[in-house]
Amino acid sequence: MAGTETTVDPLDAERARLAALLALLMAAAPDAGLLGRLRALRGGSGELGEAYRALGTAAAATTPEALEREYFHLFIGVGRGEILPYASYYLTGFLHERPLAELRGDLRRLGIARADGVAEPEDHVAFLCETFAGLIEGTLGDPAEADAFFARHLRPWAARLFADIERAEAASFYRAVGRLGRLAVELESAAADLPA
Repeated sequence: MAGTETTVDPLDAERARLAALLALLMAAAPDAGLLGRLRALRGGSGELGEAYRALGTAAAATTPEALEREYFHLFIGVGRGEILPYASYYLTGFLHERPLAELRGDLRRLGIARADGVAEPEDHVAFLCETFAGLIEGTLGDPAEADAFFARHLRPWAARLFADIERAEAASFYRAVGRLGRLAVELESAAADLPA
């Protein structure tokens, strides 16, 4: 008897790819391989297509070494970076607060854990985008959980984070990442508000 394979709707597959790309870009500065793939982005019509095209253009104008420095200044820094990409910080003004505890409870319920050796708390935007992508695809649990996960753990703050990245003093390449991320969150939010 042949096993059944779960097929992901093409729109959901695109949503998952975008969330996974944002996770990669927010977890670390792109290496030469990812930067090369980003340079090939051509975009399409509409705001999201323009944001992809801007990301490709920004990738063509930088190097892995420049991105390492930019990422460091934006998100790590000496003492701290210009931007703190954590839900707790954006929602409470402090790190390791209630939003992180609530997220950890939801992750336990979903059977999702961060990988061994990862120092960042789970409310880092990269982890949240990666989890959202995995839920959409069904690789990290029931796809029916994806929209609730987004509504609870990304929608309340992630658009502000990405808008802050767009305006960050230390940002160059990451301005395009901020734009793409902001649009992604706004589109997900608008779709969630549509009548069922």
